[in-house]
Amino acid sequence: MPYRKTNILETLDWSTIFIYLIMVIFGCFSIYGSSYDYDQKSMFDFSGRAGQQMIWIGTSFILAFIILMIESDWYDIFAYWIYALIIILLIVTIFIAPDIKGSRSWLVITPTVRLQPAEFAKFATLLAVAKLLNGYKFKFLSVKGFSKVLGLIFLPMILILMQKETGSALVYLSFCMLLYREGMSGTVILLGFAMVLYFVLGVKYDETVWGATHLGVLIVTILIILFTVGFANFYKKEKIDIRVIGIGVLSVLLLSFILSYFLEFDFSNVAISTVILICGYLLFLAQKYWYRNYLLISLFALFSLSFMFSVDYVFNDVLEPHQQQRIKVSLGIIDDLGGAGYNVNQSKIAIGSGGFLGKGFLNGTQTKLKYVPEQDTDFIFCTVGEEEGFLGTSVVLILFLGLILRLIYLAERQRETFNRVYGYGVAGIIFFHFAINIGMVIGITPVIGIPLPFFSYGGSSLWGFTILLFIFLRLDASRRERL
Repeated sequence: MPYRKTNILETLDWSTIFIYLIMVIFGCFSIYGSSYDYDQKSMFDFSGRAGQQMIWIGTSFILAFIILMIESDWYDIFAYWIYALIIILLIVTIFIAPDIKGSRSWLVITPTVRLQPAEFAKFATLLAVAKLLNGYKFKFLSVKGFSKVLGLIFLPMILILMQKETGSALVYLSFCMLLYREGMSGTVILLGFAMVLYFVLGVKYDETVWGATHLGVLIVTILIILFTVGFANFYKKEKIDIRVIGIGVLSVLLLSFILSYFLEFDFSNVAISTVILICGYLLFLAQKYWYRNYLLISLFALFSLSFMFSVDYVFNDVLEPHQQQRIKVSLGIIDDLGGAGYNVNQSKIAIGSGGFLGKGFLNGTQTKLKYVPEQDTDFIFCTVGEEEGFLGTSVVLILFLGLILRLIYLAERQRETFNRVYGYGVAGIIFFHFAINIGMVIGITPVIGIPLPFFSYGGSSLWGFTILLFIFLRLDASRRERL
């Protein structure tokens, strides 16, 4: 394809760069506020956290400049090589990284400098996925094509899980955003949402009612019935099919209700039997009409049942004890204000104490007295809330909203699949970090330990997000070069 030379300063999206600069500067002041001691000399003391972050910011600017100077085609050409290099680095990290707070994900370069390869795996995986989807005659919606994409995504995810970095691994769920944009069925996202819902309800309502009925199993099974009947109604072949299912479900429930006056039994088993009967009927209809959707709906229901039965095993035998505690605290099962719930409780106190305008820069009491653990990393948002109040937190939210919407706009105007896929991936990753981090700080999501982009202290995080963002800005700047 022919090219025409353009000045990159003219084609760069300066609006996004402006938001980036505001964020890193705001973040640096927040880090200084959260780590400030009354005997600390100045923000430019490079032995302090803010001073060290300024060094990382300076090196990030250098990285951004280098990325913008590289020809955009190089990111496509070397995408798989970058991915392979990062995968090797992730594998090596598992074996040589020291145990730091229960995680083996940090490579110690010097006593004061540590790098976390998981932060760089995001952009590397995104480049590889974008290159694969941009391949000549690549069929993403085929079983083979979809499997290849999932393989690229799940490989680093599994390796990061082996490093005991659950939070960083879960970030890869954000790739659903770009896959949906490229044609993945929304049913897959709905299935993922259903699995989360099953897990939450199964864990939260782990109790026995009405004699022998397990409440969590009963609630989840009723949801499976509702989802299954809803899908069947949406993809129905004949109206009579749905009527038969509806009459059958109501008949079983009515009969069970009548029998409960004479016998004591487990209602959850009745609900499970109802799901199995619906699946049997749908499989019969699938064979009768040669209609694949009925087969897929019955498989969804059976998979849902299998997942429901695995919740107890996953929660009690797969998750670590501290992860179990955090989930229980988030779901309101336990309080544990002196243990797993301490961070979140102190964080909410700090944010609430800030009021509308905040206590002022360096005047926060909760943060100055170090009541909030990790207040300059994962819980940096509570510093903003205490010192800058509702007004400051609103500015942060607006900045992230503006950045994410801008990235989606830029992604949509791309002419090449590679650029568009990468752009949506960047938007998805930043949105996931932003939503989960804010959610865990205010207590609506479990504490999984992921940073707030451009705000949290840390060189690996800042470098990773800077590389992630500026590769896309370079790709976007090159779109005008193509005739």
